[in-house]
Amino acid sequence: MKNSLLLLIAMAGWISVRAPAQTNFQSGHIHKLKDVKIYEDRAFHSAFPSVVRRPDGELILAFRRAPDWRQMGEGSYTHLDAKSQLVCVRSRDGGNHWTTEPQLIYADPFGGSQDPCLLQLTDGSILCSSYGWACLKTNLIARLKQPVVYQNQFVFMGGYLLRSENGGASWSAPIIPPAVKGEARFNLFGQLSPAFNRGAMVEGKNGVLYWAVVRHDAKESNKTSTHLLISKDRGKSWSYSCVIAEDEKIAFNETSLYQTPKGDLVAFMRTAGDDDHTCIARSTDGGKSFQKWEDAGFQGHPHHALCLPDNRVLLVYGYRHPPCGIRARLLDPECTNIATAEETILRDDGGGFDLGYPWSVLVDGNRVLVVYYFNVANGVRYIAGTFVSVE
Repeated sequence: MKNSLLLLIAMAGWISVRAPAQTNFQSGHIHKLKDVKIYEDRAFHSAFPSVVRRPDGELILAFRRAPDWRQMGEGSYTHLDAKSQLVCVRSRDGGNHWTTEPQLIYADPFGGSQDPCLLQLTDGSILCSSYGWACLKTNLIARLKQPVVYQNQFVFMGGYLLRSENGGASWSAPIIPPAVKGEARFNLFGQLSPAFNRGAMVEGKNGVLYWAVVRHDAKESNKTSTHLLISKDRGKSWSYSCVIAEDEKIAFNETSLYQTPKGDLVAFMRTAGDDDHTCIARSTDGGKSFQKWEDAGFQGHPHHALCLPDNRVLLVYGYRHPPCGIRARLLDPECTNIATAEETILRDDGGGFDLGYPWSVLVDGNRVLVVYYFNVANGVRYIAGTFVSVE
């Protein structure tokens, strides 16, 4: 299981919720075409990718890369590493071939960065959200004000965003978002923890950016909830809007947002605990409020939703239970059939649960590239992809 604060408390139970609305929608089928290896280096643990398609057709894939200390004699590894950096590779032929040497996006001077999440904006710029951990000595941690600490040495630094105005050739200094309303924990610098998330944000039809972020709910526990931030200046500043999902017993995190043709915002959420259920929440008023969250009835995390040319939605997610791999569902345009949509297995040959985090991009017509990180027989973690077509 991913070693970060996003893996928190075990769920004590599930609340009964209404079933999603049923439709007469005929979902079609997802056809797997082929698997590809995008980036692998045995010296590194490469993981948590996201991908965007530039206006000129170029694909940019960002991921987190850190030393795989097992290659130097360590018996194990962790997903937290003070040397983890954000890097990217590129493809100009629809994902068939990629640059071999990753380009550095960002290296934080205080610690390691995680989970770069890209968003291609309509003005041509690119946003990348991330968050970080600093590795401190125990005596220094003891002096901090109510931090989030993992493995007795890693202190959470909070989230940040980067912007590129030139296709990812260079990136701005970090944009630090505000803490979520009600945030209970402080970061490395004694400030309320800045908002963060692993998951896709949305540029709405009105040009407003919608970002689902995580809040630490209490000083004495690691339970989290999800909340909505909005930006009217393309990510330069953010304001609090509303709660997406919170519960006394269940922790929500790693949320991807999607906007339907009618304008609804749909949040696909990971939940903490062994049950690992997918949950969704919906806003029908432009992000002013969200309806009660619903258990979608299946396992998998985290999620990414892609709009297809006919407005159907390809939902992809990791599956960290035997047989481990990558799965997908085809949803109707308004995402009302998530509980009944047929599940398609894209990969079931993973070598253990340390894999997944898929993200998809349309490459041409009805052909999609789903990217993720993978391992075989618990070997090197690498960035892979699967091409699919949708009928």
